[in-house]
Amino acid sequence: ALWQESDGVSFFIIQGLTSLGDKQMILFVFLLLGYIIILGGNSMIIFVALTDPKLSSPMYFFLSNLSFVDMFYTTTTIPKMLSSFLSDTTTISFLGCFLQMHFFVYLSVTSRAILTVMAFDRYVAICNPLRYTSIMTWPTRLLLIAGAWSFSTFCTLPPVIITWMEPYCGPNVVRHGWCDLSSVRQLACADTSVDNIVSLSFALVALLTTGVLILTSYVLIGFSIWMKGVTQRLKAFRTCAAHLTVVTISYTSSSFVRIIVAVVYAVLTPFLNPVIYSLRNKELRDSIRRTLSRGWNQKLST
Repeated sequence: ALWQESDGVSFFIIQGLTSLGDKQMILFVFLLLGYIIILGGNSMIIFVALTDPKLSSPMYFFLSNLSFVDMFYTTTTIPKMLSSFLSDTTTISFLGCFLQMHFFVYLSVTSRAILTVMAFDRYVAICNPLRYTSIMTWPTRLLLIAGAWSFSTFCTLPPVIITWMEPYCGPNVVRHGWCDLSSVRQLACADTSVDNIVSLSFALVALLTTGVLILTSYVLIGFSIWMKGVTQRLKAFRTCAAHLTVVTISYTSSSFVRIIVAVVYAVLTPFLNPVIYSLRNKELRDSIRRTLSRGWNQKLST
């Protein structure tokens, strides 16, 4: 590409976690097992949500979308990181670096946007149960999901584009486990103070918008169930428990910036989502159990 040749950088070297030395293999095993569970668990949720008629409610539609995002979110970084543990030097092309950067940030924001949609879904289900079916129609579901993806595009595309447009003339060593936006920008041969302000502004918009909307949904839910009986309160809590747990982990973990913690965070939420929802949701557990039983019985019959 012309911008690569003129600026002198055609690839980046991912420093990753080379400082761990022999302990890298421990992290390699951890990431590999985590990645397998992420793919398997989230694939199972998508499969049962699409094939089981008992899971036709909007909540499972949104959950399957979240599982889809989680699978590809981890796929943007983990395979490359796993290969880096098996080689002395890990390189990535200029274009590949920025594609990885974009999809990592994009899918991260999309995940939070879908969690926001799921919070709205819980609000409607608990505060307007009689109108729930008429409100959460298929067109409404599709509109909410399209809105989540569009919001993510709005928040992530400008920071990545302005970082991509900067000149890179060396050095080309990214001090991170992947092509992290801020880590790559530090390698630019120009003043990036405006880029930093733009990126911070869009990051705050993404975090605060989703965070405030989720918080508002649960405040309204709290007011709605305050005057209800204990049984109804417990039922409402069980309905929201899995979502609240995932939201809490997602927003508290995102504050960590050290590389090793960032790597764990990149795996943690997609890893825990299928586990938490499976443990907290009886319908989902039963559907997975039925699916596995059918597969096992078909295998025995052949």
